Amino acid sequence: MKKLMLTLAVSMLFAPGAYADAPAAKPTDMPAYAKDKPLPVPHIGKKKLANGLTVWVVPREGLPRVDFVLAVRGAGYAADDKDHPGFANLMAGLLNEGSAKRDSRAIAEAAQGMGGSVAASAAADGIVVSANALASHAGEMAALLAEVARVPAFPAKEVQLAKANALQALRVAETQPRFRADRALSVAIYGEHPYGHTEPTVESISTTTEQMLRAEHARRFRPDRALLVITGRIKETDALKLAQQAFGDWKAQGKALPDTPAAPSAAKPARVLLERPGSVQSTLRLGSPGIAATAADQVPLRLASTVLGGGFSSRVNINLREEKGYTYGASAGARLNRDGGSIVGGADVRNAVTGAAITEYMNEFKRIGAELVPPAELDMHKRYVAGSYLISNQMQRSVAGTLAANWLVGLPAEFLGQYVPLIQKVTPEQVRDVSRKYFAPEKQSIVVVGDKGAVADQLKAFGEFTVSDK
Repeated sequence: MKKLMLTLAVSMLFAPGAYADAPAAKPTDMPAYAKDKPLPVPHIGKKKLANGLTVWVVPREGLPRVDFVLAVRGAGYAADDKDHPGFANLMAGLLNEGSAKRDSRAIAEAAQGMGGSVAASAAADGIVVSANALASHAGEMAALLAEVARVPAFPAKEVQLAKANALQALRVAETQPRFRADRALSVAIYGEHPYGHTEPTVESISTTTEQMLRAEHARRFRPDRALLVITGRIKETDALKLAQQAFGDWKAQGKALPDTPAAPSAAKPARVLLERPGSVQSTLRLGSPGIAATAADQVPLRLASTVLGGGFSSRVNINLREEKGYTYGASAGARLNRDGGSIVGGADVRNAVTGAAITEYMNEFKRIGAELVPPAELDMHKRYVAGSYLISNQMQRSVAGTLAANWLVGLPAEFLGQYVPLIQKVTPEQVRDVSRKYFAPEKQSIVVVGDKGAVADQLKAFGEFTVSDK
């Protein structure tokens, strides 16, 4: 949606007649917006297998395709030990690179032969393994998904290649100011909590072994910590039968990992300047601890985040981009995990306006927590949230992904259909109150990546900054 709106804005700017002496009058008789349509709440069949695996089935008409998403809670970044941050991402990427039955090429060819694919990714609270196939191959794909998720082999050759690629990617990332800023802000917000250490290091990648991957997989991948979502052109009874056939004999090994501790709800604001000599712009990050995805304030905070910095028409973007011309884009808002969250804002700005940009951020944070958002502005953002959510969940793979992502952070299946109505009920007073609580300027840490000589004097107004070249 952001990219679409930006594209439209640029195309209009360079359209013929854009600089005509007498611009066309704006129409005054535009019809009112139609009433927002709620997301049709699908029937979600639910069953828990004897081994503890939760299965949700969402039959849908449409393309002759079936999508599978297996979400494993507690297998993500938060489970990584302090010496191996980012380990979960390496493990997820290797799941389909070889199993006990076939190598990576055979897995890829099998998936392609079914008209689909299988892949995995890691998040803070878990690992998600996704697969899809033509409906006529649903049974075969369920079996392949189970093979990839349950019995990965982590072949030595594939592990070495993955480590080499990860090291190269890290070297590239280290040269990017946004990577450095995000990493430093995460530490400022979360301290020693696992949520604050999700990026890999040279040491964490280099010391990862095939034996470690196998041992951690056995500990983290358990049916009693997993959800299987099946959606598409398939009957509920058939889907449940496939789930039983592919995963019914899956057994947990050993004692389950302990639950992730609650993330900090408060932190002493930090001031960090990461040197980037010769840089002509500064990368800014502001942030503080937030709330979990299931907290009572989560829905009003989501809407407040959209108003403040969640879209092209958000306040910080209009201020810093459209009115001040400091940046090509600015954002701010809440990030919600299962055991805590964060408030994060940021932009890339010219050296000369580094201090001014931080001031404008603080002003916007203060304003949204002090004044009621006007009805027209709030309604606009409600339509944006509702529309983008409805569009993003039109495809069945998106529905499966949303259900799995919600489950990982502790939200029920019903939240899929509840979200838009809940957003529509949020009042200006709720937006103001949650903003005052979570966007308070005095709580925000500030991280700047830039040329010390060009920006240091501008930063003095915000406190004493620790200077580092990391």
